[in-house]
Amino acid sequence: MLHQTENEERTYLNEVQGKLRAELEQINQKIDNYSKEILETKRYIYENLAQLDSAEKAANRTAVYDSVAFGEKAVREREKLEKLIQSPYFGRIDFIRTEEEQGNAFYIGVHAFADPATLRSVIFDWRAPVSSMFYDFETGPAFYKAPAGKIDGVMTLKRQYRIRQTQMEYMIESSLNIGDEILQKELSRNSDDKMKNIVATIQREQNAIIRNEAAKVLIIQGAAGSGKTSIALHRVAFLLYRFKDTLTSKNILIISPNKVFGNYISNVLPELGEENMSEIGFDDIAADMLGKKYRYQTFSEQVESLLADGDAETIARIEFKATNLFVEQLQSYLGSADKTCFVPTDLSFGNFSVSKGKLLLNYRALKKLPIKTRLRKIADDLIERHKRDTNQKMDPTVIRQIRSSIQKMFQFNDALTLYQNFYRSIGQEHLFRLIGKNAFEFCDVYPFLYTKIYFEGEEQEYKSIKHLLVDEMQDYTPIQYAVLAKLFSCKMTILGDSYQSVNPYSSSSAEKIQPYFLGCDCMELRRSYRSTIEITRFTQQILDNKKLIPIERHGSAPAITECQTPKEQLDKIRALIEQFRQSEHASLGIICKSQKQAEQLFEQLHTDEDTMALLDFGSSEFQNGIVVTSVHMSKGLEFDQVIIPDISDELYHTPLDRSLLYIACTRAMHQLDLTCCGRKTEFLQGC
Repeated sequence: MLHQTENEERTYLNEVQGKLRAELEQINQKIDNYSKEILETKRYIYENLAQLDSAEKAANRTAVYDSVAFGEKAVREREKLEKLIQSPYFGRIDFIRTEEEQGNAFYIGVHAFADPATLRSVIFDWRAPVSSMFYDFETGPAFYKAPAGKIDGVMTLKRQYRIRQTQMEYMIESSLNIGDEILQKELSRNSDDKMKNIVATIQREQNAIIRNEAAKVLIIQGAAGSGKTSIALHRVAFLLYRFKDTLTSKNILIISPNKVFGNYISNVLPELGEENMSEIGFDDIAADMLGKKYRYQTFSEQVESLLADGDAETIARIEFKATNLFVEQLQSYLGSADKTCFVPTDLSFGNFSVSKGKLLLNYRALKKLPIKTRLRKIADDLIERHKRDTNQKMDPTVIRQIRSSIQKMFQFNDALTLYQNFYRSIGQEHLFRLIGKNAFEFCDVYPFLYTKIYFEGEEQEYKSIKHLLVDEMQDYTPIQYAVLAKLFSCKMTILGDSYQSVNPYSSSSAEKIQPYFLGCDCMELRRSYRSTIEITRFTQQILDNKKLIPIERHGSAPAITECQTPKEQLDKIRALIEQFRQSEHASLGIICKSQKQAEQLFEQLHTDEDTMALLDFGSSEFQNGIVVTSVHMSKGLEFDQVIIPDISDELYHTPLDRSLLYIACTRAMHQLDLTCCGRKTEFLQGC
């Protein structure tokens, strides 16, 4: 095969970059031409506006629109070419098809590129069918699935490259699975302020998830640091490539835990040549559906409330409404209310009348419609019948009376009274508590929305969505997934880790989610890549995830500093911050148990000259450097170094506290330091 030696590879790299630069020059010329065309057309329209008829005006406007569209497409191509010149490819496979004697070399990059002169593919997109072999096979027998069917053969060579800023830093002969040397190099690097693409180091089990195009709903259970969010985003990029004729980024929606997390992941899809998808949170869905009539506690407020005062009654209400049994009970109640709570009576207005039996038949015939819609349609049909029979308009007063009478035949006049009665029907009235006029505890928001959808129906706000991505699945209850199933009929990717719940009283697992979605596949990511093995072993003492497999990457052991006074502890934190400033690390996360604690510590630590940042529930951007935040806000993020202040037994002692401490520790990539004043938490007594 061609280009066997490193010198030959470097020569070939220069050839490829030469072709890329030539094409870039052509693209730049096209962009200049489009710009000139647009300016000339606009000038022509301006100078001759009075003489142009409507057809000529329309034709010129169309010409401008076309030039703009072609120009924008050319700009996107230019961006791809500029990136490819810097790093054209990261891998190569040589593959001989079974029916052929001689194989071909396939160079694999983030984007595809074909030689304009010959139309021969020079670089293959990492998502192309043939590229799958780079991730799935060692040298030897291999195959890939093409549109025409399965292609068998032998992979005779696999190489990995590190090309940055146009220069090849190294080339590795890789007869084994990806990872070994290059993966270790990548994992040892310092963190970035944005999540990056991982196309050069995708592992076999990750590739299986990315290229799963058959699952209606794919649930990914991934250990801390397994790359599940990154893999989910790469899956989105793959689906956009695979179904480019029917799927765009505008058809994809992500439900993310907060705006900071959304900002943190915002680079991945653009790096892969795709536009970013829209982003919302569960609180946004609730706000849209509840409108101004109802107020509610947010999930973040619920967690902070539990940290401040996790009383037994509140926890009991949360736990009760976080089970699959609760969903079943609510569904059963609504089905029963549907059948029994419509009690019709004979209706008569002047010479117009209808029997209760007829009304009941009409009600039952419309059973596929929401209750409120049914009642309105029954009234509308009666009014229309009267108009048809008498050939006269009905008096507006009588119309209102008919509508009111039909509405009153249903025992409950709105979704709230219907929902309140649910608790009376099961003898658990104490488990429902409003926190103000029409103001819900968070644990009641989605049960009420489910009831509201059943009673009133749902607006088709999300009908354009063809794929839904749900991150941090463990923080959402079964009833929330039941609502999602009502709102979204599209394909979904749902991901999370049951060990990383910020509220274990209401956490979910893949098993709890499955009942609400047909055609559900579950896949696991067990290997953790984020933390050194020393940090991973430390975190396993807090919560032992027996399925987690740590990557063999070593570093310093986590350190716990026990202090005698709060001042001594604060001085230790300042010393660790100074140590960070002198290190090569790019990011330091000071992760507190609660937002209140984070705010207090930030006030103690930062100065006007300091670049230290506070991440709170109102933040929208993540950046490297020194960050003070809560465990809740740190979810999904990672830092080179992490400091966890005050891990005392007084602060960390409940099941919720254990979960929070585990999450905080698993944010650390290279270094983990913990401090406490007084007796350290029982969760770390063995450390």
